[in-house]
Amino acid sequence: MANSLFSAGRAGFLLGDNDWDSDHRIVCVDEGTDTPVPATDDFLDDIAGGARVAVSTTLQNPTGVGGTADADDITISSVSGATVESLVIYQHTGTDGTSDLVVYIDTATGLPFTPNGGNLNITFDSGSNRIFTL
Repeated sequence: MANSLFSAGRAGFLLGDNDWDSDHRIVCVDEGTDTPVPATDDFLDDIAGGARVAVSTTLQNPTGVGGTADADDITISSVSGATVESLVIYQHTGTDGTSDLVVYIDTATGLPFTPNGGNLNITFDSGSNRIFTL
């Protein structure tokens, strides 16, 4: 697959249900356990709990200039577990069944990786696409 926006995430932005300025986080996904499907998955509960290797804190300083989403680079501390083949950005609501899936990333420097208990530093693209463009 390739990096993609989730259909439900795009709809959430269009309908005003998803706000990039709100609490968005990254979940590291073990696709050997569950592979996210951007065309049909809509909420975090569509990614099996056992496939969620690590979750970040809230993305800081989100921007959306010209429809292009960006945020500060982020570190997820002490990541251990199964191999991570993809990253998913979602809008955290506190409830898996209402946390919109937004972005699927499986093509990036460092993916896939096998956690070793150390920190995972995620550096977003500094080019024209940043994290994603609507």
